[in-house]
Amino acid sequence: MKDNTTIIANAKKTIIAESEAIANLANFIDSNFVNAVKYIHNFKGRVIITGVGKSANIATKIVATFNSTGTPAVFMHAADAIHGDLGNVLDDDVVLCISKSGNTPEIKVLIPLIKNYGNKIIAITGNVDSYLGKNADFTLNTYVEKEACPNNLAPTTSTTAQLVMGDALAVCLLELKGFTSKDFAKYHPGGALGKRLYLRVSDLIVNNELPKVAKNDTIAKVIIEMSEKRLGVTAVVEGDKVLGIITDGDIRRMLSKTTKIDDFVAEDIMSKNPKTIHKDAMAIDALDALENSSITQILAVDDSNKYAGVVHLHDLIKEGIF
Repeated sequence: MKDNTTIIANAKKTIIAESEAIANLANFIDSNFVNAVKYIHNFKGRVIITGVGKSANIATKIVATFNSTGTPAVFMHAADAIHGDLGNVLDDDVVLCISKSGNTPEIKVLIPLIKNYGNKIIAITGNVDSYLGKNADFTLNTYVEKEACPNNLAPTTSTTAQLVMGDALAVCLLELKGFTSKDFAKYHPGGALGKRLYLRVSDLIVNNELPKVAKNDTIAKVIIEMSEKRLGVTAVVEGDKVLGIITDGDIRRMLSKTTKIDDFVAEDIMSKNPKTIHKDAMAIDALDALENSSITQILAVDDSNKYAGVVHLHDLIKEGIF
């Protein structure tokens, strides 16, 4: 029990220490940050992001964030840079260099080479008075009083601060670019996130049957149609126009009152003017419609209210949207 208490206390202490350090970063946002954002926004090249050790790991994540939010970025390990990878740096590129101390040997070798190429340097460092801090064109301060590590050695708080500063840059840049959810979808076509942004109703209904009956069709025919198409629902149509909808719930409610199904036709038990969604609407909008109305199926139509198909909740679950 004592061990459990100690573990919980250490975890909380780590989280609190890092959160306080991150909050303090707001005090370091100044004209250097503003000018760095404006420079990246206005130039035509890429952001080459470099570092060594744990800072290199943070650099790869910032690269991914930049690329996914419309700012082209490339990772270059600081150690590899001086052994051939400097060829990654083109004339129009800006180099974002990440280092807690700003005085590592790799950085001291790399900075003069980049400056000789004429490329601008943005520093993310915890020591603005370091070699990196003094030689960068824009220096972003990520100073932390101490690491969360009890020995004040393992990069913990400092790397979190670097990561957050990178996120701040990325968010400011996407705001300046007017980066929208449609832009985001271009870079995230895979997975549930991408599907929420690009998948449409028409992409879902193409895989489903098209259950439909006429208003004067018998209940027996309605049941057969629903059973064969296996969507738990059928549209009631006149030509191609939607008149109503019959669900398996409607069938059950009718049978709970009478078993004389020959006395009824589709029109007698259908729900008139059912909720519909346009076939070109986003799939996520179909999910909202289902949730808001507490239903599991919705009919899709085109501009002229022509019946186009059925979206079932299971379709959205299958695609990972629900």
